[in-house]
Amino acid sequence: MPYKKVEQKFSGKINVCELGVGDAAISIGGENSLPFLGTEGFKTAVGIAISDTTDEWADCFGTIYGDDLKNPAALAKAAVEKSGADFLLIKLESADPNGADASVANCVATAVAVEAAINVPLVVEGCKNAEKDAKLLEEVAKALEGKNVVLFSAVEDNYKTIGAAGGMAYGQKVAAESSVDINLAKQLNILLTQLGVKSKDIIMDVGSAAVGYGFEYVASTMDRIRLAGLGQNDESLQMPIMTNISGEAWGVKEAVSTIEDAPEWGDQEARGIGMEVSTAAACVVGGSNAIVVRHPESAKTIKALVAGLVG
Repeated sequence: MPYKKVEQKFSGKINVCELGVGDAAISIGGENSLPFLGTEGFKTAVGIAISDTTDEWADCFGTIYGDDLKNPAALAKAAVEKSGADFLLIKLESADPNGADASVANCVATAVAVEAAINVPLVVEGCKNAEKDAKLLEEVAKALEGKNVVLFSAVEDNYKTIGAAGGMAYGQKVAAESSVDINLAKQLNILLTQLGVKSKDIIMDVGSAAVGYGFEYVASTMDRIRLAGLGQNDESLQMPIMTNISGEAWGVKEAVSTIEDAPEWGDQEARGIGMEVSTAAACVVGGSNAIVVRHPESAKTIKALVAGLVG
């Protein structure tokens, strides 16, 4: 008996969001079906993550990047070249008041130097301190006006500042962070649009976890968001999803433990890549429109996975 594919039709459609400018610009979103099930072809962009503070990164990254690890601009250029990534994320971790507490001016200068060093769109992540990020990402938005970068990410405590600066005053994209909760995701999207940020300039950062570490909550949240946006035509949940899994995957014991600590587990670099690829693949299937990883081989693997599924 011949197989006949039945395509499920949805009334909603995910917004198209453009990142970057000129020949380097890419678009994410635009699908009107669940991942890889429609005729339009769902495709996930793959980004590579770097940080201005890499002291705690696994030793394998020292082998990959050498002295570039200490120079964010050089690291950004090398990361894009080695991974073939569609975009780059720089985390301004040094700004953390509970860490190095680097000045806003120094961190903005780092972001500007990184943007100038690469030929792909840029995502700028704060230090996860809401008060510092409000000041930091506002100044980043100002310094990179016209570059169409993503400010990653606004939360309930600072969305007014980041939304007003990023999505309105300086024409950047704003990621809205909601920590694996569909209701919070919807609420923050509504608050940003009421503030005046256009829906097409908002990206959802719904959070993540490494596979095996509560990822079922991430999967169910992504499913519910996509089904609401597509099946119920809920415009407040039709923004593309961007998921940075680099810190989650490289922060669990399977990736952190050295071969001296756990010789029975084998090579540490291979374990880290395995955790990252497994997590990223699950997010792709869950509907994330942009995945961010740390290791160049992880980026290559996920790009090949997406290309194979689309093709």
